[in-house]
Amino acid sequence: MKVVQVLPALDGGGVEKGTLEIAQALVQAGHESIVISAGGRMVEKLIAQGSQHVNWDLGKKSLLTFRHIFAIRRWLKQTRPDILHLRSRMPAWVMYLAWRGLPADDRPHLVTTVHGLYSVSKYSEIMCKGERVIAVSETVREYIKNSYPSTNPSHIKLIYRGVDPIEFPYSYQPPMAWIEQWQQDYPQLEGKKILTLPGRLTRLKGHHDFIELIIKLKQAGHKIHGLIVGGEDPKRRKYAEELRQRIHLEGLDDVITFTGNRTDIREIYAISDVVLSLSTKPESFGRTVLEALTMGVPVVGYDHGGVGEILSVLYPQGKASLQSTASLLSAVMSIISSDITEKITQTTHSMTLSAMCKQTIDLYEEIYKMAL
Repeated sequence: MKVVQVLPALDGGGVEKGTLEIAQALVQAGHESIVISAGGRMVEKLIAQGSQHVNWDLGKKSLLTFRHIFAIRRWLKQTRPDILHLRSRMPAWVMYLAWRGLPADDRPHLVTTVHGLYSVSKYSEIMCKGERVIAVSETVREYIKNSYPSTNPSHIKLIYRGVDPIEFPYSYQPPMAWIEQWQQDYPQLEGKKILTLPGRLTRLKGHHDFIELIIKLKQAGHKIHGLIVGGEDPKRRKYAEELRQRIHLEGLDDVITFTGNRTDIREIYAISDVVLSLSTKPESFGRTVLEALTMGVPVVGYDHGGVGEILSVLYPQGKASLQSTASLLSAVMSIISSDITEKITQTTHSMTLSAMCKQTIDLYEEIYKMAL
């Protein structure tokens, strides 16, 4: 099979990571893998893994983006892919219009993935136009059914995003050199229970709830330190400054640390006593929750969306009522109240990278064998 995946860019993120994972699995299975994007820092890795990259900027929400339709249609005629997999709304519109303009018997099979709980609109509905529509969680499947009832339920395929237990191994211990460097960089964490909130600095990630939690734990006499791990969004610098200002005014400069964007999240999970997921808007999946739990690190998160779904299956005691400081405090205190925070029991689950790749390629092969 020749499979083309399409997304805005390859600069990092969950969708981008999943695209590379499927591309690599396709190559390893002997298929031809092509990715269309505007480029980015992950392109080099994609090509090294054996895929082809085609540079097309289809992610800009502008009428000018639609000028690519005719060129894409020509490219599809020349390349003749078997599967066209659309992963983002704006590129999906451009590709869909190009695809629809081809003769019906000359089109590749169309697959879409609904990665997010998008605002319900005609614009978002494009992600339900595939012959098969992949939902990344049960939460997303219900969202599709409720928001776009014209979508054939039999065309919706639940394929959980997957975590690689080799990349995030149970009871992982960072190398001594990493630990020594970490202690040198962050000496203020020594002897403290470490609470980590991963994610970019955006308002929906629940940073203010995290700060409130740290305040309550400090007042209760717990020796804790909060880590906010994530890059600063250039478009939301005022929000980042708002967080820093509040931390300063609350007298928490020595209790909460911003690490900025880090590439060593596995090591940070490993030295954390609790990982938090406090998005105030329900998430479609919750990759950070699954990564930490796979490593045996306790996670506390709000019980809604994909995060609540994962916790219900793997770690129910980590569920907290949405934006309830009391519920959040209770869940965290039950974990850190002893001198030693124990790893959670290792569990087997189906939300693995290998399962995601196998199920996705099986889906490609299923519709590849169908007549258009």
